[in-house]
Amino acid sequence: MAKFIKFTIDGEECMAQEGKYVVDAARENGIYIPTLCNVQGIKPKGACRICSVKINGRLMTACTTPVTDGMIIENDHADIQELRKSIIELLFVEGNHLCPSCEKSGSCELQALAYRFEMMVPRFPYFFPLREIDASHPKIIKDHNRCILCKRCIRVIKDKDGKNIFAFRDRGHHTGIYIDPELADNLTDELADKAADICPVGAILKRESGFKTPIGNRKYDQEPIGADVEKINPSNGRKKS
Repeated sequence: MAKFIKFTIDGEECMAQEGKYVVDAARENGIYIPTLCNVQGIKPKGACRICSVKINGRLMTACTTPVTDGMIIENDHADIQELRKSIIELLFVEGNHLCPSCEKSGSCELQALAYRFEMMVPRFPYFFPLREIDASHPKIIKDHNRCILCKRCIRVIKDKDGKNIFAFRDRGHHTGIYIDPELADNLTDELADKAADICPVGAILKRESGFKTPIGNRKYDQEPIGADVEKINPSNGRKKS
């Protein structure tokens, strides 16, 4: 039988099943903790660090830390929000994110978080890296300019035999996510759609399906990121980040 425990987030008493990850436990209590790399139901990796919270006074990633009885969590602290905003700014300057011309604009989680954290001009210098666009595959296009190395595609997209279709290549600042050419040739439309959908930015695009959803009707055009979670507990309200 599942054991439920009590913990607090920003002074609010919450309950969740023991061992559930903090980000999921918070979501069940109507408290939004932002993340880019996490996917519900998939083993977390803590790659983006945007979900960082203070647990019993220490910075830890909410997506990889199980909740325990009596745990004290700080999520809406000014220092934590500033850390998250800094990470978002770094992701923008490290790549080439041209939102007005991007097919994912309006459905991009990175863009939506930038709006939530009221990012204007990043305080860091732009890198303007020279990165290729891989259009050699029949079903998808991989734009390395937009990739944030969140590992979502690596962890989620597999063929019928459980083989990874995406994988890391190279090291350091040359690291990129590439596609196995043989597996990509046999990629189904269903998996191609899933790969484009699981990517939080516009780094994976399904061929011949760009701009199908008009501006104004895209995922975050109607409500900001995290609003669906905060509706679970209206008493929390929309906390300004």
